[in-house]
Amino acid sequence: MQRINREVGFRAREDRLKDLLVRGLAGDNAAYQVFLTELSAHLRAFLRRRLVRLPDEIEDLVQESLLAVHNQLHTYDAAQPLSAWVQAIARYKLIDLLRRRAAHDLLNDPLDEEMELFTTADSEAAEARRDLNKLLADLPDQFRLPIVHTKLEGLSVKEAADLSGMSESAIKVGVHRGLKALAAKIRGVL
Repeated sequence: MQRINREVGFRAREDRLKDLLVRGLAGDNAAYQVFLTELSAHLRAFLRRRLVRLPDEIEDLVQESLLAVHNQLHTYDAAQPLSAWVQAIARYKLIDLLRRRAAHDLLNDPLDEEMELFTTADSEAAEARRDLNKLLADLPDQFRLPIVHTKLEGLSVKEAADLSGMSESAIKVGVHRGLKALAAKIRGVL
């Protein structure tokens, strides 16, 4: 019941934002301003969940995302869900931020611990890989292959579907259900 209520609420927000955007594109400036204001609140919540450790970056990223939405309006297809289009833009902006920060952090990494390179082994990573392989081995192919291809190998859903012979929908469902099964398995172990 809670899931249904959440979906109804999501659809209502989606429809409202889409209506405001369509009216804005038709020349209703007030509707477009309301669209940007409401969208910024949704973007802020979306980014806040993903940038828990970087709260100072949220507002800048909201503004960058809004600017990108405005600049990319010509790419929006009204037949498609607005949320997916906006989420893709916000994710690209988030990835750009993380790449910039990673490059900055690498450039500022102190080199005074030169001996550290030779004193530590990568045994923890090897153990984690071994544990993950054990967990994945117990999953049926319909769950394991989508996870391996998309989450571990970094393939797109389409590439994973082509490689495995499954449909794109089956890949998405397989990832979702497979991750749920892994989480349940891990909870049972711990």
